[in-house]
Amino acid sequence: MIPLAATDPPREVIELLERSHRLGSDPRNTNYAGGNTSTKAFIADPVTGTDAEVMWVKGSGGDLGTLQEAGLAMLRIDRLRALVGVYPGPEREDEMVAAFDFCMHGRGGAAPSIDTAMHGLVTCSNVDHLHPDAGIALATAADGEKLTTQCFGDTVVWVPWRRPGFQLGLDIAAIQEANPQAIGCILGGHGITAWGDTSDECESRSLHIIRTAEEFLVKNGRAEPFGKVVEANKPLDSAARRARAAELFPLLRGLASTDTRQVGHYSDADVVMDFVSRERLAELAALGTSCPDHFLRTKVRPMVVDLPGDAPFENLETRIRELHQDYRRDYQAYYERYATPDSPAMRGADPAVVLVPGVGMFTFGRDKQTARVASEFYINAINVMRGAESVSTYAPISEEEKFRIEYWELEEQKLRRMAPPKALATRIAFVTGGGSGIGAATARRLSAEGACVIVADRNFESAELVAKELGGSDRAIAVSVDVSSPEEVVAAINESVLAYGGVDLVVNNAGLSISKSLQDTTVEDWDRQHSVMARGSFLVSQAAAKVMMAQAMGGDIIYIASKNAVFAGPNNVAYGAAKADQAHQVRLLAAELGQYGIRVNGINPDGVVRGSGIFAGGWGAQRASVYGVEEDKLGEFYAQRTLLKREVLPEHVASAVFVLSGPELVHTTGLHIAVDAGVAAAFLR
Repeated sequence: MIPLAATDPPREVIELLERSHRLGSDPRNTNYAGGNTSTKAFIADPVTGTDAEVMWVKGSGGDLGTLQEAGLAMLRIDRLRALVGVYPGPEREDEMVAAFDFCMHGRGGAAPSIDTAMHGLVTCSNVDHLHPDAGIALATAADGEKLTTQCFGDTVVWVPWRRPGFQLGLDIAAIQEANPQAIGCILGGHGITAWGDTSDECESRSLHIIRTAEEFLVKNGRAEPFGKVVEANKPLDSAARRARAAELFPLLRGLASTDTRQVGHYSDADVVMDFVSRERLAELAALGTSCPDHFLRTKVRPMVVDLPGDAPFENLETRIRELHQDYRRDYQAYYERYATPDSPAMRGADPAVVLVPGVGMFTFGRDKQTARVASEFYINAINVMRGAESVSTYAPISEEEKFRIEYWELEEQKLRRMAPPKALATRIAFVTGGGSGIGAATARRLSAEGACVIVADRNFESAELVAKELGGSDRAIAVSVDVSSPEEVVAAINESVLAYGGVDLVVNNAGLSISKSLQDTTVEDWDRQHSVMARGSFLVSQAAAKVMMAQAMGGDIIYIASKNAVFAGPNNVAYGAAKADQAHQVRLLAAELGQYGIRVNGINPDGVVRGSGIFAGGWGAQRASVYGVEEDKLGEFYAQRTLLKREVLPEHVASAVFVLSGPELVHTTGLHIAVDAGVAAAFLR
C-alpha cells in the first residue's frame, strides 16, 4: 500500500508514465494524442486511513509520448464501478462522463476522458488502449472478426463497433471475464485494447498484438491493394513537385479558410505520393477514415483533385474551385442528413485534407500543429486502408456514426475548454533581418501573439537561433535570404509557403548603413544600401503580395523605414535616400494593393542602438564620430535629443508592428508611425 504521506509519484505511476512514453513514441503503436493507458493500486485513504483502490489514467486530450503526472486523472475504483448500478443505458451515454467527476480521488488530476470506463471496469491492474495502423486495419476490414481469429486464435477477441463510452467499457469488461485466456481485443472500426496484471505484462501484450497484426498483414496481404499506378498521376520530380505545391498552396489555403482562417501543412511523403498515384484513389478516399481520432482531425473525407499535378495551372485552379464548391455542398448535406436539434452548429464546410496527384497532400488546421497532426493522421488512414484492402475490403464505420462522433457534445466540450486564440493566431509572418535587433524582437513579439513566423536573414545561423528560441517548426522556421536577389527572395517566400501554407504579414526590416559625406560616398556605397533596403523591400513585397493575392485573405506589409526618411541628417545621403524610397513605397503599395485587402504601413524608428546589427556593424561607430560621443554612449545621446528623453529599444518597434498588424487598426493603410521618443524635426507634415 502506498503510504499516506508519500510525496513522490508512486512506483505504479512512474511505471505507467514510462510505459506510456515507450508506446507513444513509436508511431506504429498509436497516433499523436491517440489512445490511453492506466494503472491501478491501493493507497491509504487520507480521511479513513483504510486502503482504497485508485486508478491513474491518461486524461482527456493528452499525448502518450509526452505524458506527465499532471496529465493523469485519478479516480476511486469502488465509486467508478458503482456507476454500473446507475448507468441509464447507451441512449444517455454522455451523462456518464459528468459522473466521473464524482469518482475522482482528491483533486482528481486531469479531466477524465470518454475511455475512462474501459480502464476502470476491466479487472486487470494495467490497461492500454491504442490506435495502431495494423490493428485498425483488421478493425476496419469487412470480415474483421474472422481475420482476428485467424491472426490471434482465441487470445485476442473481437468487439463489434460501439461508440466510445461507458457501454463500450461494459462490453470489454464482459469480454475479459468471459475469455480468461485473452490478452486483449480488437475494437471494430476503432483500435485495440490490452490488459495485464503488471505494467510490463500489459505493454508486452500490447506490442504482441500490434506486431502480430503487422506480420499477419505482410504475410497474407495482396500486392497493390490500391490498384495500378496511373501514368499521368506519377509523382513529379522533387523540384517540380515542390514548385507546384508552392504555387497551389496559397489558393488551397484561401479556399480552406472560407469559413475559418487556417494554417497549412504539406506532405510529399512516399506513402502519400504512392496513394495519390493509384487508380483507386478517388474510390477509397471517398470512404473516409474510421478511427475517431483520425476523422475528428481530417473531417469525414478529403477533397481529391481529379487532374494531374502537372496540368496547366489555370486548369487546376478552375477545377479546384469547382471541387471546393462541390465539397462544401456535400458537407452541408452531410450535416443536414444527420444533425438533430441538439447537435452543435456546423463548424465549417471546408476540407481539412486536399489530395493532389503527382504533388502530395495539403492539410489545414487552427494552428500549425493541428494541420501537421491532420497530415499524420491521414497517413495513418492510408496505412489502415492499405492493410484492410490487402486482406479484405476496407469497411469503415458508417457515415452516420462518424457524424455522431464529429458532432458529439463531448467533443464540443473539449473545444470549449480550449484557450481563446491569440490576436495573431493563424497569421503567417515573414520578417526580414530577423536574426538580430529589431527583426529578432519583432519575430519574438509576433510569435508571442500567436503568429507562425519565418525568420529570414542573410545570416542563417542567427536566424536559426531566433527560430529555435521561438519553439521549433510548429512556431517558427529560419530561412536564408539575400533580399537583393530576386531568385533568393522567391525561394524564401516559397519555403515559407511550403512550411505554413502562405504569407499574411511581411515586415521589411533588413537593412544596413554606411555613414559618409556626399563626397566620400561611393557608387558602391549607394548601390549597396539601395539594393538591400529599396530594392530588397520591393522584391519581398512583390513576391509576398503575389501569395496574398492568391490567398484572397488580405494581408499586411510593414516597412521598417527610419526617421531619416524625412529628416536630413548629416553624412547620411545614401542611407537617408534609401529610407525615403522605402517610405514612398509604403504610399504607392497602399494605393495599389488596397483593392486586395492588403494594408501597407510603415514605422520610422530612430536611435535603436541596443541589439542592432546595423549599429554593431560599424554604423554606430560612424554616427558616434559624427556626433562627437563615445560609441557606448550613443543610445543615451539619442535619448537626450528626444522630446521624451527615452531610449528607443527594438521591443518598442516590435510593439508598433503588432499594433499595425493586429485586430485594432484594420482600417488603417498608408500610415507611418514614428517610434523615436519624439524627434520634432522628423514630424510628418
